[in-house]
Amino acid sequence: MYVRCALRSIGGMTHANGEPAGTLPTLVRKPPAILVWLLPLLLAAQPIATDSYLPALPAIRAELGNAAVSLTVFVLAMGLGQLPSGPLSDRIGRRPVLLAGLGLYALAAFASAFSPNMALLIAARALQGLAMGAILVCARAAVRDAYSVVDGAHALARGMTGLGAIALATPMIGALLVEYVGWRWVFVLMGAYACGLLALCSKRFAETRVPAPPGTTVAGNVRIVFGNAAFRAWGGLAVATYAGMFTFLLLSPVVYISHFGLTPTEYAWIPMGGASVYIASTVLCRRLLRRIGLLATVRFGSSMTLVGALIQLAGCAWAPQSMWPLLLGHALYSLGHGIHQPCGQSGAVSELPQIAGRAVAWSGFSMMLVAFAVGQTAARFMDDAASRGAWPMVLPVVAAAVVLSIISFLVLPRLLSPAGEPLTSK
Repeated sequence: MYVRCALRSIGGMTHANGEPAGTLPTLVRKPPAILVWLLPLLLAAQPIATDSYLPALPAIRAELGNAAVSLTVFVLAMGLGQLPSGPLSDRIGRRPVLLAGLGLYALAAFASAFSPNMALLIAARALQGLAMGAILVCARAAVRDAYSVVDGAHALARGMTGLGAIALATPMIGALLVEYVGWRWVFVLMGAYACGLLALCSKRFAETRVPAPPGTTVAGNVRIVFGNAAFRAWGGLAVATYAGMFTFLLLSPVVYISHFGLTPTEYAWIPMGGASVYIASTVLCRRLLRRIGLLATVRFGSSMTLVGALIQLAGCAWAPQSMWPLLLGHALYSLGHGIHQPCGQSGAVSELPQIAGRAVAWSGFSMMLVAFAVGQTAARFMDDAASRGAWPMVLPVVAAAVVLSIISFLVLPRLLSPAGEPLTSK
């Protein structure tokens, strides 16, 4: 049953449902229990499409050509796919867009498995990225539909804990498939996962989109979304942390397999270790939010990412033949990443509840676009891994950590009180 939250607050306080002052009141219902279980499964479709693929990159490159292009195209398409999916899900609902996305994801995965050349593989991965964009928009918008702003960060953190648990196993599964049956079976695994999730969602995922109050007209153009100060700040946080992590995903196989000489199975332990830290970080995020507040939690995460990036930078400069500074730095960056992702994604749509699909879409597109640009630029310097070492992977991570610190320590305090309450609505 829906309950209209008509109480508004004054002077920077919040609505009765926890929405920031100055936003339109929304219709909030008790979150469906199944969403708690479906959210991590839906979010995990992304690491399954990327992390399980990492150990296969050298094998694909040997057979078809530069496989890094297919990964970056997937990420760019994932961002582009969110732009039409957001407004569409606002109009017709989350459920039909989600089911269509899962179906296209499965078809594209199977097409990738049977691609005879790199051109067709890139095309199939582009379609899979478009589908992944629709899945992400619907999953994140459903959280905004069903939860208040404060509870949304907790819900996303819980979902990302489950995502991390699944991501923990995918690199090793991908490596084993590559070594024993071939890289094409990695895509068969992706398709099978999507088919199972499609069947589950068709039976259990109920529509979460909440209609606007009667007589309310809400515009959702780009100017409104990017004109919102909270969207810019929190969206920038999510963009920066993802850009650094994507650089690792794209370039770490070359660094650790080609430069340091690890086997695909040995390399798989590295993203698995990062996923383990990420899981612990999302649990820590929920506890820190309750104990020290939103702003202090984000600042703690930024401190961890900056320290991790500086350790990697020092390793490249003074111990270029050692993997340990890179591994330690990545662990600390992953710790901060598990805090920034749920907080950034939830905060980006916090003041735009009636156009959550559009806000989620533009936030996600920005993340993918910047990650694509950074990854493509860094990948240009990886052709001679023996001479360049880990520098192309580390420098973008350092830049991301600096941006995160600027947002956390300089920008967000202008929008939030120490407890995390909005100071103003802009």
